[in-house]
Amino acid sequence: MRDVVSTKDAPASPFYSQAVRAAGLIFVSGQSGHDPTTGQLAGPTIVEQTRQSLKNVKAILEAAGSSMQKIVSATFILSNPEDFAGMNEEWAKWFVDDPPARQGAKLPLDVNGLLVSIAVVAVE
Repeated sequence: MRDVVSTKDAPASPFYSQAVRAAGLIFVSGQSGHDPTTGQLAGPTIVEQTRQSLKNVKAILEAAGSSMQKIVSATFILSNPEDFAGMNEEWAKWFVDDPPARQGAKLPLDVNGLLVSIAVVAVE
């Protein structure tokens, strides 16, 4: 059994679900730094886009009945490896104690100003 999770408080796509709940876990698709209200990137910096990506993740987790504190694993993808420090600067504000397991990669595509995408897995 699986249950698709969606909310108007995060960007949506016709190509994938915002999240899927299965086996007691919530799998949140990669979230960019797009503001769900305007459809625009939250700003040109890695800090602004990381903040918005995490706001989008938070909104989806809350729609699923979970929270940021229940994230067990996260994957971030950066357009520019040199943005790692800036991404970590914002990340540290969201995960002060007991951060989730994490891995990173380089975005294989150049997508019009997109600097980061963050996907997570959380428990219900």
